[in-house]
Amino acid sequence: MKKAVKDPKNITFALIAVILVCMPLLYTAGLLKSTMVIFLGKCIAFAIVAIGLDIIWGYTGILSLGHGLYFALGAYGMGMYLKMQATGGRITDFMQVGGLTKLPAIWKPFLSLPASILMIILVPALLAGVIGYFSFKNRIKGVYFSIITQALTWAAYSLFIALSPYTNGNVGITEIQSLVGSVKGKANGGNLMVLFYAALVLLVLIYALSCFLLSTKLGKILIAIQDGENRTYFSGYCVSRYKNFVYILSAVFAAIAGAVFVNFNGSITPTQMTISYSVTMVIWVAVGGRGTLVGAVIGAFLINLCEYNLSSGSLVEIWQYVIGILFTLTVLFFKSGIVGVISEKAAALRRKKKMKEAEA
Repeated sequence: MKKAVKDPKNITFALIAVILVCMPLLYTAGLLKSTMVIFLGKCIAFAIVAIGLDIIWGYTGILSLGHGLYFALGAYGMGMYLKMQATGGRITDFMQVGGLTKLPAIWKPFLSLPASILMIILVPALLAGVIGYFSFKNRIKGVYFSIITQALTWAAYSLFIALSPYTNGNVGITEIQSLVGSVKGKANGGNLMVLFYAALVLLVLIYALSCFLLSTKLGKILIAIQDGENRTYFSGYCVSRYKNFVYILSAVFAAIAGAVFVNFNGSITPTQMTISYSVTMVIWVAVGGRGTLVGAVIGAFLINLCEYNLSSGSLVEIWQYVIGILFTLTVLFFKSGIVGVISEKAAALRRKKKMKEAEA
């Protein structure tokens, strides 16, 4: 316990959490715009999905390029509940345009919040469980698993577009308020603070849960799978079960992140289900430093803050190239990411200090 408290990575996460705690306070003091607080709320959601990706990729060595699917499923689930609250349980305008005369059966569970939360967790978990079971049972790994996750994401994207009367196609679910009501404008500052702090608490809990799981025997087995899957098999462990468990866990984290995101964004579209969106999530983890947890959080905030500033300034036409170059440089020269590079430098300085002390 003491070791976890003194871990520099956990201390760094605690500092990030403290900084985030101050953001709504700066907003109430008039030093920060509400749009920035809302954006940081979205970044909290991105950090949650990045933690899940880091567990499966950074610690287990499974590269999933389809987590945008689970993120979107969670977001759609929450969006459907919020839309039902807005319409009073009646069918929506896009359902009427699509020729529906009554609420579809698939929408009925989202009339209540408990059922909606259950669906947000169960649907991605079951889907990931089925995909993981057949993939890992048949020893599908590496680039082949990445391609499968990409293909499934594309198939789901096409399905959501095709089922326009039920999902509103390309437009998605729009014009919805958060669980606590509208968060836009000064009049709704209180709602924004409640929502922001609730999301932050969720991020802290998921980070703490992840740290706990990785500190147990499970974490050691996941690292063993990454270092030598066959050797782990021969040691008597059912590797496919561990891989499937961690894949389901990361999918649930992504779905929870999607549910948080839609509360701040006020809408959800199939754009969040595209392959490029899933690849972007991987970039967050790679830049921050995979296999560190806090690196995933840093990467999610850093990349999205860069995007937020670059896409609205003089670099609006080339900001995507800037992010691409940053990712390329990280992969080529800083494979361990920001946190990894800092950790290596710190370790080198400690070694030099010990050598000087020994010489003295």
